[in-house]
Amino acid sequence: MLEGVERLVVLSGTQTAALTGATSQEIESATLQGDWQRLSQTDGHFAAVQRDGKTVRMARTIGVPLRYLVAKMYHGPFLVVGQRMDQLFAWCQQQRIGWQFDPMYTRMVPAHYLVELDQIGCPDPAPRYHRFFNPSVGTGSADIEEAGAQYIAATYDALKHWLATVPAHEPIALAFSGGVDSTSVFLLARKALEELGSDPNRLRAFTLDLGEGRDAQQAAEVVRKLGLEAQWEVINVAAEKLNLENAIRVIEDYHPLDVECAAVSLCLLEGIRERYPSLKYLLDGDGGDENLKAYPLEDSDLTISSVLRNPLLYQEGWGIDAIKHSLTYSGGLSRGYMRTYAPAEHFGFAAFSPYTVRSVIAQALAIPFEKVIGDSAERLATLKQDVVSSGVQAVTGLTMPVFPKRRFQEGAGGESYRQWRVSKSWCRQVFLRQWEERLRTAWNPETERRSGNEMTFTEAQLIV
Repeated sequence: MLEGVERLVVLSGTQTAALTGATSQEIESATLQGDWQRLSQTDGHFAAVQRDGKTVRMARTIGVPLRYLVAKMYHGPFLVVGQRMDQLFAWCQQQRIGWQFDPMYTRMVPAHYLVELDQIGCPDPAPRYHRFFNPSVGTGSADIEEAGAQYIAATYDALKHWLATVPAHEPIALAFSGGVDSTSVFLLARKALEELGSDPNRLRAFTLDLGEGRDAQQAAEVVRKLGLEAQWEVINVAAEKLNLENAIRVIEDYHPLDVECAAVSLCLLEGIRERYPSLKYLLDGDGGDENLKAYPLEDSDLTISSVLRNPLLYQEGWGIDAIKHSLTYSGGLSRGYMRTYAPAEHFGFAAFSPYTVRSVIAQALAIPFEKVIGDSAERLATLKQDVVSSGVQAVTGLTMPVFPKRRFQEGAGGESYRQWRVSKSWCRQVFLRQWEERLRTAWNPETERRSGNEMTFTEAQLIV
């Protein structure tokens, strides 16, 4: 490997959201030094990349994606880091090495880890992982009201920190289904805005209806009971506009439930954007289900035992050392948050959910689930509404309307949802076909290519 060539290309700089406990510069410094203990002392979201000699270090939380690719140029490895696969591919195309690219060669930095990678040539070294989020599990109160108060107090603090960063003149949108998580964010955000000395009516809730969706009916009932009808709008979209293939392209993934959710999100956000072209800031309740394990077990191959004995399963998947861990993606919400982040970015929104912040996740993990629910899947299914509603009561003094849980895509889609549910195999086929189409140009024999062994005189000037 030729010495002196700068072999790190960072396509997206350090990003933060609701960050506390450190500045962006301190995050960069801790990442550079490999100081995961310092990273653990922060809260909120960040993603950072730094190089120390031949070692590159990357770190992220759930709320900001980070992905990398090892390419070969000038007799050695180039580490290219960005947020998206297509961003990495575009750089490869510019460098005339698009023929090297394969989406499955890219890797997603797992949330809550600092990743170290040495650039030392062939063979490519394996990354080293260091956790910076190690919450206590099951050490909190089994009393629902006490647990709820602590969980929602942490949620409120995270939300207030984010709202304090939004310019005072800017309106704020909320993706609102009328479910437990979005309703709690609605009430907590209004209280936080008041405490910050701002107008709570800056926050406006939006509900998607693809035709006779139950979310629209539910949301109407919630705002009526809360007296907030004037702060709510329905976005009506014809069901035929829902585009699953476009959702796969936007989120660069093929998990069917995430694809369906993203497709619905794209409909909602496009509708908001058409009505409010300059609106930038967006809140949602994503992560609330993961924190309180509120997913129907019959939708997966999970058992109540596997859920309870793997505390961060829904946030991080099975773990980086598990046989099920993907080399291309991380797991859980660390992977799945692209269903929220990518549609928002696609339409120019800065999105945030307080339920994805580490302090909030930690309060959820502190709940002794086995003591609270025993081995009852039925009790697990109702636990979230009890914890959140009691917590909202404790923090705001308001009684929150509660409705049974349903997925976003089901609530917005109504009866039509049954007609567009898709399988993982179909989503994966679409994903691969889309990339085959993009890579066709890169593999065209007439397309100019650069060999990894090529070194021209101009490029040699990079060597010192």
